[in-house]
Amino acid sequence: MPMLDTSVLLLALFGVGGYLLGAVPFGLVMARLFGLGDLRKIGSGNIGATNVLRTGNKLAAFLTLVLDAGKGGIAVLIARALAGEDAAQIAGGAAFLGHLFPVYLGFKGGKGVATFLGTLLALAWPVGIAACATWAAVAAALRYSSLSALAAAALAPIWAIVLNRAEVALLTAVLAVLIFIRHHANIRRLLAGTEPRIGRKTG
Repeated sequence: MPMLDTSVLLLALFGVGGYLLGAVPFGLVMARLFGLGDLRKIGSGNIGATNVLRTGNKLAAFLTLVLDAGKGGIAVLIARALAGEDAAQIAGGAAFLGHLFPVYLGFKGGKGVATFLGTLLALAWPVGIAACATWAAVAAALRYSSLSALAAAALAPIWAIVLNRAEVALLTAVLAVLIFIRHHANIRRLLAGTEPRIGRKTG
């Protein structure tokens, strides 16, 4: 019986490690630490930084943003240092999937925007900065977190090509599609004009 190539096993190991790191629900952790209650019963019920912000606690929201972005970035950097670029992309993609479908929460996770951006910053920082700038520009102009996320995700694969980082374009495009799928309810609310704006506190 032929043995699996050790490189395949190593890539699988980084995939599993990235997924388990990405699955850590930092939004729920911050909400509990700051005494904000169960985040899944607040606002949209999402476990990400935007919903934490709806509690009115800006520090908890900021920490959630940094930690959710960081888990994607850390997964990429560790994998790259130990096994190279292929492992980095696998670990980053797996961390993103972990955030969307966390085993710790019955595979019901967040929408992945912060983890997406953190992963991009670590994989190809010019692309990550361009995606973050896209998010910030749309957010500043229109005050919709979801629309900002959709714009950043849609343009990220294009930024990868324009900035000569085509090696990450395919992964970026796949993650962008998943972000659009996870935002299906937001897209409906945007079209209906009922989507809440950034900073709106839950009552």
